[in-house]
Amino acid sequence: MESTSQPTPLMWRFMLALARVVVFPLCRLRVSGDIPAELRRGPLILAANHISPFDPIVMTAACHKARIAPRIMATGGLFDAPIAGPAMRKAGHIRVSRGSAQVADALPEAVSALKDGALVLVYPEGRIGLDPWMWPERGKAGVARMAAMSGAPVLPVAQWGTHAVLPYTTPKHLLRSLLRAMLRRPVVHVRFGDPVDLTSLSGTAGAQAMKGTRLIMDGIHDTLVPLREGELETPRFVDTTRTIDMARVRPRR
Repeated sequence: MESTSQPTPLMWRFMLALARVVVFPLCRLRVSGDIPAELRRGPLILAANHISPFDPIVMTAACHKARIAPRIMATGGLFDAPIAGPAMRKAGHIRVSRGSAQVADALPEAVSALKDGALVLVYPEGRIGLDPWMWPERGKAGVARMAAMSGAPVLPVAQWGTHAVLPYTTPKHLLRSLLRAMLRRPVVHVRFGDPVDLTSLSGTAGAQAMKGTRLIMDGIHDTLVPLREGELETPRFVDTTRTIDMARVRPRR
């Protein structure tokens, strides 16, 4: 594991390696793209799309394969779980308590980590996307604000195929989903894209956050396109458990 300017907690090193073991029987993981050498030591924001409950495990395995150990901004529910919660805290991840008064605490904590040279992984959509064609939704402005406040570059990350392992309604029918995945071992892709250029933003802080968010989501979209060759309109595997929400559909370029 390549070092950053911050030491990697032992628990997080263990979780990174464990993810590779967990992923292997469930899918065939393919990791592509690269992280420039000058960005590997941080600070760096990794901004990824979100399509399945399996995403965090796959991203952890992909980060281990890419030899990076980012801190993950994760939903507060994980930190409250009996086993996962203590592990997440010991690993140094950042809690995002959506829908509570503490949600605002996540941004300054992430900015502080970035200023100390950390890599931070975040899902800008803030939820599993419900775009009917499974493209990235409109993102939340927090990632662009994080970049502006810390000066950290943003690297888009795209993943595809995790919805064929665990569907949207997991943990419902979890055992059936796991057995099906073990029989099929679908190919799951993770691709690291090119850094997003946020240097030309102008206007008020709010306007810059809105423009930066669009550029970040465009970067994730462009990184995802090569992974969806032959299924740009309709995915080959359709997760019938997903609901559809047109309210946050992004204009397709």
